[in-house]
Amino acid sequence: MNEFHRIRRLPPYVFEQVNKIKAQARANGADIIDLGMGNPDLPAPRHVIEKLVETAGKPRTDRYSASKGIGGLRRAQAAYYERRFGVKLNPDTQVVATLGSKEGFANMAQAITGPGDVVLVPNPSYPIHAFGFLMAGGVIRSVPAEPTPAMFPALERAIMHSVPKPIALVVCYPSNPTAFVAGLDFYRDLVAFAKKHEIILLSDLAYAEVYFDEANPPPSVLQVPGAMDCTVEFTSMSKTFSMAGWRMGFAVGNERLIAALARVKSYLDYGAYTPIQVAATAALNGPDDCIREMRDVYRKRRDALIESFGKAGWDIPVPEATMFAWVQIPEKFRHLGSVEFAKLLVEKAEVAVAPGLGFGEHGDEFVRLAIVENEQRIRQAARNLKKFFDGADSTLHNVIGIKRAV
Repeated sequence: MNEFHRIRRLPPYVFEQVNKIKAQARANGADIIDLGMGNPDLPAPRHVIEKLVETAGKPRTDRYSASKGIGGLRRAQAAYYERRFGVKLNPDTQVVATLGSKEGFANMAQAITGPGDVVLVPNPSYPIHAFGFLMAGGVIRSVPAEPTPAMFPALERAIMHSVPKPIALVVCYPSNPTAFVAGLDFYRDLVAFAKKHEIILLSDLAYAEVYFDEANPPPSVLQVPGAMDCTVEFTSMSKTFSMAGWRMGFAVGNERLIAALARVKSYLDYGAYTPIQVAATAALNGPDDCIREMRDVYRKRRDALIESFGKAGWDIPVPEATMFAWVQIPEKFRHLGSVEFAKLLVEKAEVAVAPGLGFGEHGDEFVRLAIVENEQRIRQAARNLKKFFDGADSTLHNVIGIKRAV
């Protein structure tokens, strides 16, 4: 049977190759230290869980909810934006609750993309940024990921050489996977570019609160005057409140675009379970000491990663934000590519990482490390790696021999 059209447009999920080897190793008794998926291991805040328990099981809350989010939740998100960014939002027309930022992106792609429409997406970038549009029938043109002035000549070339003209540009800062952080000056230039070329700006701000320089919290592109004319920004409660499995996020911004997203969603879902929305409201309106504690945990883990991996012979660039480090594969192993290198780490060092190829072809010399294990486990990973690196010559000799035999 021929493969379905939309499935044909999706490449094999490269993370699955590593996940299979990881699962097999665990089945054989290996203690795999998993730095692969960005899956928070911290508990959700106690007051949020208590609100969920208090609300669940009441007859009214077990019914269908509101697709665009209950009113109190949308008001809480608007209040958060005003408090954190100084950005005023109308909760009725400029805020939609989503089932995580991933679902928001995918359904925004469905809302705005026609067959053959071109969308500019950073490479490397989080997979849904590209594949949401591919599944919607669009075409992706890769642009640089680093938020520097050098990005703009590349964007201008992309506009000039794309037929039809691109409809949208995706950005993600603090970035998954690269951990790049953008400043307001860069966002000002970005908004000017989007307005000049009459394209939509889609900003992924899922890691807004996972940063390590307390004096410089990452900004929102909506802080730029006029950004609201062309921008939708996506946020998530997954990392900020360690609520990844709760699937709660938001899209905010331009009224016309938010209305388009809300209309698509109204045909597809009835919104998150009401008690989850009530608990998310409590999170946004509640004390922020839990957020500071989360940052402190990730900062300590980041520092342990940099110190211990450095001693093992693998220098880690210091991420300013996110729960990730984006690290070039050691030169000795670079020719293997990120998927084979990641498989090797599971087999020989009992450490799982995310292969950079999963974030775009420009990521194939890199792997992404997620600091979702405690400091002790991170230091154990470093010890495993040192032992692996020390025996690397014989390992590589065997790998090359097996490939030739095959």
